[in-house]
Amino acid sequence: MFSKAAEYGIRAVIYVWGQSNKGLKMGVKDICKEIDAPEFFTAKVLQSLARLNIISSAKGPNGGFYIDEEQEEIKLIDLVVAIDGDGIFRGCALGLKQCSETNPCPIHKDFKAIRDDLTHLLQTRTIRELAQDVDKGLATLVR
Repeated sequence: MFSKAAEYGIRAVIYVWGQSNKGLKMGVKDICKEIDAPEFFTAKVLQSLARLNIISSAKGPNGGFYIDEEQEEIKLIDLVVAIDGDGIFRGCALGLKQCSETNPCPIHKDFKAIRDDLTHLLQTRTIRELAQDVDKGLATLVR
């Protein structure tokens, strides 16, 4: 459903939030090891998120990626839009350019309901909530 970049970005930010909550900054190598993601690709995603101020980064021996107080309530939708844009919330499931309410594709109504549910989920769930589930052992970030 999400692009690989969004999958790795979401998993990485959830992991970084959990570690930041413990006062730690995480390097790309450690993040990728913990979330089972390719290092170079994930590094590019994280650097992009840092440029957009969705996460923070610091250079140097005590550096790494982290979440600061201003970023604590990051919503999933913020990550998805930052990485993939908002096409997932508007596009046709079959990729048709002319699909609309007045000119629907064969699965338009069904897909619209799924898309609306996904939008609601992404708008209401925070990275903090997901990271807390991982910390409690209720969820995992590894395949």
